[in-house]
Amino acid sequence: MLILAVDTTTPGGSVALVEGDALLGEANVESAATHSARLFRSIDFLLGALGRDVRAIDAFAAAVGPGSFTGIRIGLGAVKSLAFASGRPVAAVSTLAALASKLADGGARPGLVCPFLDAKKGEVYAALFEARDGRLEEIVPQGAYAPDEFLARLPAGRPIAFAGSGLKAYGDKVRAALGGQAAWPGRSLFIAAEVGRIGAALLREGKTIDAASLEPLYFRKSQAEEPCRA
Repeated sequence: MLILAVDTTTPGGSVALVEGDALLGEANVESAATHSARLFRSIDFLLGALGRDVRAIDAFAAAVGPGSFTGIRIGLGAVKSLAFASGRPVAAVSTLAALASKLADGGARPGLVCPFLDAKKGEVYAALFEARDGRLEEIVPQGAYAPDEFLARLPAGRPIAFAGSGLKAYGDKVRAALGGQAAWPGRSLFIAAEVGRIGAALLREGKTIDAASLEPLYFRKSQAEEPCRA
């Protein structure tokens, strides 16, 4: 099964083409251009470089958040349009789960892994997963947290690998709370390959949705939805 995976929830953004569990290619972009300006160019480039046609795609996998509200809408809008036009199914993948999978090498590297994204407004999007037997088990639920609140929920005495933009903003808090228990292996935020692999597993399990059912995962209201304060 040929799967096109899309992530626009992170600042760089990426697209990948996955067949089964094999990554055929991934296009990662660091650019001042917006996701809307570069997403379809990235898809065209990736398909062209691999000699594939968009009509050959069997399914789509989309990172649904959390992350940039505007970025999420752009990516999901693109996947919705492609899935509507082709009638192909979609797998919805959490950005945090995809980053955790990257930290754990798809679950092959056992241990605790923590995707830790800067959510702005003094919060992080975060979760704690344990990788074992090639799978990820959610230990601390995914959500938007005050950094101190989240760090207080982490278990003591076990090494935890962190990755994400939250380390730049709150790395000092992580070190103060966990000391040498915390490590950050330096994984990038390009996660389309992981979105594709998780999406492939969801497709095999029959956990797919149609284009109309694809919804973002925000964990909190957007600024436009928040009540105005006088």
